[in-house]
Amino acid sequence: MTEIHELGAAGLAAAIRDRRIGCREALEHYLERDARLNPAINAIVARDPDGARARADAADAALARGETTGALHGVPMTIKDTYEVAGMTTVCGEPSLREHRPRRNAVAVQRLIDAGAVVFGKTNTPRMAQDIQTYNRIFGTTGNPWDTARTPGGSSGGSAAATAAGLTALELGSDIGGSIRTPAHWCGVYGHKPSHGIVPLEGHIPGPPGTVAEPDLAVGGPLARSAADLALAFDTLAGPDAMRGKGWRLALPPARRERLADFRVACWFDDAFCPVDADTRRLLERAAAALGNAGARVDSAPTPPAALREEFELYERLLDAVIGAGLPGKLYTKARRGAALMRLLGRTRPATLGGFLDAATQRHKQWAVCHERRERRRREWERFFGDHDVLLMPVTPTPAIPHAQDGNLFSRRIDVDGRARPYFDQFVWIAPATSALLPVTVAPLGTTQAGLPVGVQIVGPYLEDRTTLAFARLLAEHVGGFVAPPDYKED
Repeated sequence: MTEIHELGAAGLAAAIRDRRIGCREALEHYLERDARLNPAINAIVARDPDGARARADAADAALARGETTGALHGVPMTIKDTYEVAGMTTVCGEPSLREHRPRRNAVAVQRLIDAGAVVFGKTNTPRMAQDIQTYNRIFGTTGNPWDTARTPGGSSGGSAAATAAGLTALELGSDIGGSIRTPAHWCGVYGHKPSHGIVPLEGHIPGPPGTVAEPDLAVGGPLARSAADLALAFDTLAGPDAMRGKGWRLALPPARRERLADFRVACWFDDAFCPVDADTRRLLERAAAALGNAGARVDSAPTPPAALREEFELYERLLDAVIGAGLPGKLYTKARRGAALMRLLGRTRPATLGGFLDAATQRHKQWAVCHERRERRRREWERFFGDHDVLLMPVTPTPAIPHAQDGNLFSRRIDVDGRARPYFDQFVWIAPATSALLPVTVAPLGTTQAGLPVGVQIVGPYLEDRTTLAFARLLAEHVGGFVAPPDYKED
């Protein structure tokens, strides 16, 4: 018998519409799993069971009257604790926000609720969503359901862990530094980073509560157990905000291809600037071989618009400018002084403290130069996708890393086939698509010899999100899709 959580969001929504499963029944199933299974991984950190039960009962009553709210009617889900949810705390791992209880939902959250979703909990993040691991002083450490000694990633680590463990039917994450993509990769689930600017981020922390400006690079998007569920959530989330909606509508093109055999696939799997470990490379190449066997046209030596090092250095300048703009006044002043000293000492290389301080406090003229370079690069990517439909890339150089909370982002190291590499290498492969504002779907490819999941970035042309989502769905037919972690499979 298929358990409720095994249906996924789309399957559960269909079962609810057909009256095979009740909304309250679905919610109680997830609440029971949360109580029984969450303590081992600490993915869900805040709950509103009474409010969720009231909403589930109202959804059941509506069905009894022959009414449905939308495509997610009665589907229980959790939300990354960077999004404001009315009546629940939104902490984002930050001690000063421990009692922050917003009165309104974030725009993206409201869209899910308007479509019928029943939000019952919030999932853990690193402090202010600023790490590739998920831990903070308020809620503690989140473990990876495949191996609790390892991180699920960050900053949507709680989101991905809860999804993989079957504690939620769907999740809403956010991404500026791979924060949807890396957790999806490390937890073996699907994630989608939309084209920039089509899913409103109002009500997301950071910036500070009350921020209405859309930040550069950052996007909101779903995590799920299937590409079909991603597409369902994406259709719910995407669209202009209320002010822009007065004058324009989002009309994304359909997927370029309907059959895997018709896709033109570029594969960029390794680079001397950021080597990928053997297990990851093996699974990527196995996927490429499967695509070739399915009839797809596979280009194993594409020529991207720029070298990986150049892509990363541009991305870092743009990212650090966003982070610097959010620094409190006194801290920003200290950062400017530190940057001046680092420039004097010649210590402003990328991926170092000096490089961060320099980029975080750069003048607007310097940022404008980077922005112009980015816009030219984006046009080069558009030409690249004239010859290719999708580009496949690693997400990070390795599968999930062990918890490593000592030191900081500049001092930590990771192991890549026995060689110590900078912690910042984990941000390198996500850089090109982020700075170019491109859509990316992450899909699982299988597990390493050590039993850890590996995913792949499916990068597509700007505003052609449906192409990457369709490719992820078709890819699962040839390499397999989501597989539950061993401790979370049904008997």
